[in-house]
Amino acid sequence: MQAELEFEVPTWNQIYDMLLNMAEKIRKSRFKPDIIVGISRGGWPPARVLSDLLDNPNLANVRAEFYLGVAETKGEPTLTQPVSMPVANKKVLMVDEVADTGKSLKLTKGHILEKGAAQVKIATVYYKPWSIIKPDYYEKETTRWIVFPWEIKETIRKILKKCKEKERPVEAETAKLEKAGISAELIRRFLKEIREEANC
Repeated sequence: MQAELEFEVPTWNQIYDMLLNMAEKIRKSRFKPDIIVGISRGGWPPARVLSDLLDNPNLANVRAEFYLGVAETKGEPTLTQPVSMPVANKKVLMVDEVADTGKSLKLTKGHILEKGAAQVKIATVYYKPWSIIKPDYYEKETTRWIVFPWEIKETIRKILKKCKEKERPVEAETAKLEKAGISAELIRRFLKEIREEANC
């Protein structure tokens, strides 16, 4: 784990407010997608919310795998599930939670265009300045590692695994999570559950 790694932990309400703003930006830009595609798995929650806010029930899925752990990636992302709905001649809004390296976004956008989409625009809640793709719509730029409310336990599991591998105390990293906004009680609960699951 990099010592300088900082966490950002947005709440459900903060994310919802950002998606309200994003939906307004999309409407003002006069882009009316025929289909909203959530990039699995992190793009599912914001894609579902945008489906509601934009009054568009045509919600599809595509899956690309890239992250191995916290701030650790494979060399290149892999498309593991093609887009789940026909997109030929359609305007597509592709949604993910963050544009980090941008490699998964580039891969999935290329795949959707190959499937014949007429136009593809990208929306992410967060954007990191080093991403190779700048989303058409995003709400916040950050350099921190973002822990979304739908992945807290998963993040703690990855931190615990990494600390065990490096023979480092997990408390230093979980203290950073607590400082960023995750309650100590929730961290303790998940650490206990993860350790119990490992002993099953």
